[in-house]
Amino acid sequence: MNKPEEIRSALDSKTIAVVGASRDPTKDSHTVAAYLKSHGYKIIPVNPTTDSILEETSYKSLLDIPEEKARMIDLVDIFRPSQDVPPIMAEAVQLKKKYGHLKSVWMQLGIANSKATEEARKEGLQVIQDACIRIEHGKASKKK
Repeated sequence: MNKPEEIRSALDSKTIAVVGASRDPTKDSHTVAAYLKSHGYKIIPVNPTTDSILEETSYKSLLDIPEEKARMIDLVDIFRPSQDVPPIMAEAVQLKKKYGHLKSVWMQLGIANSKATEEARKEGLQVIQDACIRIEHGKASKKK
């Protein structure tokens, strides 16, 4: 179960790495990344098959993001199938250990992995599962 305070904290992020971001404007990972960018978040796309998404440089993995950008990431937003989450979570944990800045990992609607979540929480990361950041941001914006 996602904790409301963790969702609020995650939404306070400034820089979001979007793992599984797509160039295809019909895909949720593209429209959500575009939404986040249009609402003032700095996005860093992660997709091994392209060099650029939404006019931002795309990286092959979280660990391929250059240090000056990687050390600023507050949130990792995952748009990959649940079974693909563990190695992504392991990379997120490495970023947290290396730079100490990463606070949260967010798995989009339909994506959950309890084992990876447990491991990340042991390392001090907040984890949100099976929730859409765009929907939660919209709800939070209405409350303000």
